[in-house]
Amino acid sequence: MRPLAISPETAVKLAEALQVPLERLMHMPQHILLQKMMELAQAESASKQEKESQPSQDGQDAGE
Repeated sequence: MRPLAISPETAVKLAEALQVPLERLMHMPQHILLQKMMELAQAESASKQEKESQPSQDGQDAGE
């Protein structure tokens, strides 16, 4: 299996985000990498939605 065709900068960022060693990332099958990237994106979007759904606590609604 040949290594992934991604830039070194992208590889480092993905390895950090997925919390896997760089060597393992470079030899990871593409379908597994895509699955892990989808899981990461879903987790990020869920955390963003959670932050947006929390009411503002800085007193912006106090003037109503």
